[in-house]
Amino acid sequence: MSPPKLTFVTVGWQGDRAILLDQRRLPGEEVYLECRAWEEVAEAIRSLAVRGAPAIGVTAALGVALAALGSRAASAEAFLADLEVAIARLGATRPTAVNLFWALGRMRECARAHAALPLAELRERLVAEALAILEEDVDANRRLGAHGATLVPEGARVLTHCNAGGLATAGYGTALGVIRGAVEAGRRPFVWVDETRPVLQGARLTAWELAKEGIPHTVIADAAAASLMARGEVDLVVVGADRIAANGDTANKIGTYGVAVLAQAHAIPFYVAAPSSTIDASLSDGTAIPIEERDAREVQEIAGHRIVPVTSPARNPAFDVTPARLITAIVTERGIFRPPYAFRP
Repeated sequence: MSPPKLTFVTVGWQGDRAILLDQRRLPGEEVYLECRAWEEVAEAIRSLAVRGAPAIGVTAALGVALAALGSRAASAEAFLADLEVAIARLGATRPTAVNLFWALGRMRECARAHAALPLAELRERLVAEALAILEEDVDANRRLGAHGATLVPEGARVLTHCNAGGLATAGYGTALGVIRGAVEAGRRPFVWVDETRPVLQGARLTAWELAKEGIPHTVIADAAAASLMARGEVDLVVVGADRIAANGDTANKIGTYGVAVLAQAHAIPFYVAAPSSTIDASLSDGTAIPIEERDAREVQEIAGHRIVPVTSPARNPAFDVTPARLITAIVTERGIFRPPYAFRP
């Protein structure tokens, strides 16, 4: 039996351009960007037109492919130098999501390994490698979802934070991949969707995905999670990840740490779902994970309307780190891992 088709495309490739669903315009409009140059891809990542660790990695790989197609170098040395410029700029867009650096590293290794090829063939090889990264991400998330579905009881009420669905990947999703897997297994889950301030990825994006898939859900204010847990209305929590250290400490969207503390206080399982490319085993623990600080205006404004007095400053860390001791299990395409976590390179 073939897997169900994806109901939308987050990241794609068409001939000589990257096709990206502009997530800044959701849920009001479904608008696709056509990026013909790596600089446009870098701006799409930086500005959150595309976001979510796996999707960022795939998109960056396509950006390197565009750099390869756009290079006018006449020698392998000059060609590799052009790629390094693009890789450096793409790598500077978002510091926390390790998938970005994993994908850029893989594209660099591919270019170096095949540098002896004629340049036309090397360009084709890099495009093929980027598309392989895209396809592998979809496959990994489907397998992850099948593993994670076993953790979701019949009729479970699942709380999730931020967006870790098809929009955050090349397709299917991580945390929402677990929920999709449960739906495909006939378990009929219901989803509580944290709105996820300040950029509202839950309210804008997760709810949009679940509505498209016909999965029952309700959006809640972030501050409502504790009271729902106290009333026994949450059976488990599933979130995604932007970087997982060797000991299981996990960086995810700001607010995730608070949800994990609440889950422990109410004896509710707290699961992290992410592809293995999100694991950064070079870091012993979460204290070394770089945390992106974004523009304060994301806190001070909603949809362009200022909600904070003009004299009041704001701080906007985009991620926090959930200690491994609060994580019941980590789900990847390789299976379900439980503490103590000891991931290796």
